[in-house]
Amino acid sequence: MAFMIAQRAFIKLYLITMVEQHRGYGYEMLEEMKQEFKDYGYVPPQSEIYRALHELVQQGIFYRTKKLKGNDPKVDFQEIVLYHFTDDGAEKAELYKKQVKTDLDRCLGMLHKAEQDNYGTKGR
Repeated sequence: MAFMIAQRAFIKLYLITMVEQHRGYGYEMLEEMKQEFKDYGYVPPQSEIYRALHELVQQGIFYRTKKLKGNDPKVDFQEIVLYHFTDDGAEKAELYKKQVKTDLDRCLGMLHKAEQDNYGTKGR
């Protein structure tokens, strides 16, 4: 068993939630995660975001579609890749999220114990 939750598992958790909320494409998800975790000093690596998205596609949770970024095809040439759940992807994603929740709970318990044992504080 790993010491703490793996970075890619952490990223996948957020990517799944973003797709559940119909938010964005890869780069937009990256920027949103950077903003969310800026106060904690964590910047998710772009390469890890795309590796995680690729794995979620390989695992049959997501599929990709392409679309032009803007609304005018005569001027907007940038194509973006959007991610969606496969037919059974939402069920697979829910199972994955349950597994990650177990890891998160274990890690939180370890962190709270370390804080209490070494700094004499009670878990918050």
